[in-house]
Amino acid sequence: MNLVVDLGNTFAKIAVFQNYRLLEVFKILKSEKNKKIEKIFQKYPQIQFSILSSVLKDDDSVKKVLQKHSVLYYLDHQTNLPFINNYSSPKTLGKDRIALAAAAVYAYPKQDCLVIDAGTCVTYDIVNSDSEYLGGAISPGLQMRFNAVHKFTEKLPLIQSDSNHLKLIGDSTEECLKSGIYFGFAAEIDGMITSYISEFKDLTVILTGGDLLFLSKRLKNSIFANSNFLLEGLNYILEYNKIQ
Repeated sequence: MNLVVDLGNTFAKIAVFQNYRLLEVFKILKSEKNKKIEKIFQKYPQIQFSILSSVLKDDDSVKKVLQKHSVLYYLDHQTNLPFINNYSSPKTLGKDRIALAAAAVYAYPKQDCLVIDAGTCVTYDIVNSDSEYLGGAISPGLQMRFNAVHKFTEKLPLIQSDSNHLKLIGDSTEECLKSGIYFGFAAEIDGMITSYISEFKDLTVILTGGDLLFLSKRLKNSIFANSNFLLEGLNYILEYNKIQ
């Protein structure tokens, strides 16, 4: 049994897998991570292996907890990967993008895949049918766009992203901001998908991330939506390293 830990700036996502089968997912505040991990090990004493993906500079306390209960694999640019990494600067490739590429190779073998992760930033990652990671693109996420229009103008307010009751034609400043950012966001992603399809005719498109629900209802291009794709990718990297 495996424990997968994805440690972000604010939240930690934790998942329990029985080999490749996802059993349970937890999303908690970063500050609660160690106590929660201890409780998960108590609930699932069969866990023998773990993998940690962390954006934090100081993650030693999490490592200690995981190492106390399991064989720990720590994801970095030196980790054995189930794909060929053709990124020109592999040391700078985000761990989330590594995990998403691995998930694509596992879930859609021998297919050209585009993985779109709509979170703080939007990342686009291409893995081809030869299991080669080619790269992709990065653009601002939804809340970053709301923050930017407020910060770089004198009068536009700061509003939180909220996709409820959207109007294409806004009748207030707040509604106009929401319309422009939300519908523009969806149109941008649709346009990027169309551009990638022009390069890869039989392209499988996977959408994941915090804004998955909003986008999955509004994108014109055909996609597969999977909220746990990154966690599945980390688990695949763990399983791959067990047999190396």
